Amino acid sequence: MDLVFGRNPVVEALEAGTPASALLVQRSIDSDRRVAAAIALADRAGLTVTEVAKSDLDDRAHGIPHQGIALKTEPYRYADAKALLRAGAHPAGRILVLDGVTDPRNLGAIIRSARAFGVQGVILPERRSTGVTPVVWRTSAGAVAHVPVALVTNLTRLIVSAQSAGYLAVGLDASAGRQVADVPMSDRPVLLVVGGEGRGLGRLVGRTCDVLAGIRMVESADSLNASVAAAIALYELAPWRSGGETASA
Repeated sequence: MDLVFGRNPVVEALEAGTPASALLVQRSIDSDRRVAAAIALADRAGLTVTEVAKSDLDDRAHGIPHQGIALKTEPYRYADAKALLRAGAHPAGRILVLDGVTDPRNLGAIIRSARAFGVQGVILPERRSTGVTPVVWRTSAGAVAHVPVALVTNLTRLIVSAQSAGYLAVGLDASAGRQVADVPMSDRPVLLVVGGEGRGLGRLVGRTCDVLAGIRMVESADSLNASVAAAIALYELAPWRSGGETASA
């Protein structure tokens, strides 16, 4: 069993039909439209709605801001990476690959941006990466209910498969001479590959990408946080840059 905390994440999870068993609501909660919506959605889905003490939610949340509400869900069901590549194989297709993002808050923020910019899915390595956790649910504001996430054993092999399916693999690299904004948009789907905190792209992963590109900044600036860099790159590579339709995540 997993727990999703926070009013927006809980409502998003319920609206997306995330398999769940119960809704926990803090006793004497300061209710708003999101709490009312969560209770109505839970009732409609036939879930148990239970009032609990704030201390109970505090103990379960382990420091995650729960806002007086939590949803008991089944363990997160990861998508199939090959299915994601098929879903994104059109001119407006955008798939995001994360090479070693270990901070769940960064992952949640990245997934939130992925939803905003029409990404069909996010692909993570099974090792040296955070997975989808309650912190990811909370930080993504529920976007993880709408953007499928897949795990793979080998990112290099995944990139090669995507290239064979027609994707342009763009690796985000601060030291690259080319800027993301200058990557020519075409009628090919894009696989954006972003490295982890501190270490960036793995050597072999970077060499496998078709293009390495960075983000234009003033010379005195430090490197960007992984989630901020991913959001900027996703904006620069959004399908509307080439006149394509916004893809539905």
